[in-house]
Amino acid sequence: MSTRPAVLDLELGAIAHGGFCVARHEGRVVFVRGGLPGERVRAEVIDDSKASHWFATVSEVLRADEHRVVPPCPVAQRCGGCDFQHVDLAFQRELKRRVVAEQLSRGAGIDWDGVVEPADDHENGLGWRTRMRYGVEEDRPALRAFRSHDLVPVPADGCPIAHPAGRRAAETAVAGAEQVAVAVAGATTAEPTVGVLADGRRVAGPVLLAESLDHGAPLAGAQRRTWKVGADGFWQVHTRAATVLAEAVLGGLAPRSGERALDLYCGVGLFAGLLADAGVQVEGVEISRAAAGLARRNVPGARFLAGRTDRMMPKLWHRADLVVLDPPRKGAGRKVVGQVAAVRPRAVAHVACDPAALARDLSLFAEQGYRPVSIRAFDLFPMTHHIECVAVLRASERQS
Repeated sequence: MSTRPAVLDLELGAIAHGGFCVARHEGRVVFVRGGLPGERVRAEVIDDSKASHWFATVSEVLRADEHRVVPPCPVAQRCGGCDFQHVDLAFQRELKRRVVAEQLSRGAGIDWDGVVEPADDHENGLGWRTRMRYGVEEDRPALRAFRSHDLVPVPADGCPIAHPAGRRAAETAVAGAEQVAVAVAGATTAEPTVGVLADGRRVAGPVLLAESLDHGAPLAGAQRRTWKVGADGFWQVHTRAATVLAEAVLGGLAPRSGERALDLYCGVGLFAGLLADAGVQVEGVEISRAAAGLARRNVPGARFLAGRTDRMMPKLWHRADLVVLDPPRKGAGRKVVGQVAAVRPRAVAHVACDPAALARDLSLFAEQGYRPVSIRAFDLFPMTHHIECVAVLRASERQS
């Protein structure tokens, strides 16, 4: 039987990766959700399964920080989707900046002095998420509670971070379903397209959606290109994320007509399409056969293989000028980093959704003679602890 105390009075320290503040109780580390550095809180222990550290969630604020605000969602404390709704939006980015800087310093020995950039200067942190997966509870769309399989019904007006068109679609799709997936395409237009799947079956809208990018100077080709993506497939979820990342990647690589590029973990070919529009020859790899098939359709002049990146790399060009990699949360890892370095690209763009994994990969690239010339961080997941980074690397003179 657990002997944990039901509640603890804690002084909260620094922000940690994952959206927690670090506190200590009788020498034990306690990771606390729902607080801010410097606050004094009363917190309920929700996980004491590890001897070295516990997890807790704030139940009462005894001394509040000036950046604390009232969460816009009434179920934010119970729902596991948002970590920072109690934090002023600008200060959310400051907390994320601290996390990125700490992870890069600890994991890669990099002294990073950048900022976390908003996806949009007019961002208010709400209505940005274009792809949602819901459970069903009490005949309502529902999301999982924090560190739990329990379901929390969304508020009457829907999940506040979900795109408004997607909220309405979710409400109409839950009857008789266990799982509902909602995807909104053309989210910044006056008439977005919404695709809805209930238990894997289409119930509204198209199965394949057409995505495009906002116009921008570095993305001239995007003004005429669209990408087909499944309603249940992967596409960047923030309304502006694909555009922001494309500008960072293409601007950092500065592709030249006639060059060769590898697009690893390529999805449906977002970066491959833009590289092709710049006159670059492209080969790509994607583990999902469905996504790889769509990539071939979206970028017909490129070559795409379906399979694990490390297994497919020997089948790709042995020399390439550019490499883009957008690995899953765990990062690329030692084998793939070594394979990338072996093709001797003049520049590498690493897109990462986890700063700790990015730091590990950058350390591995440094062993291969590749070091970042720029690292940018973007707040593509407001109200959550998640951060997206783009690191552009080049070979040292010794390696080039």
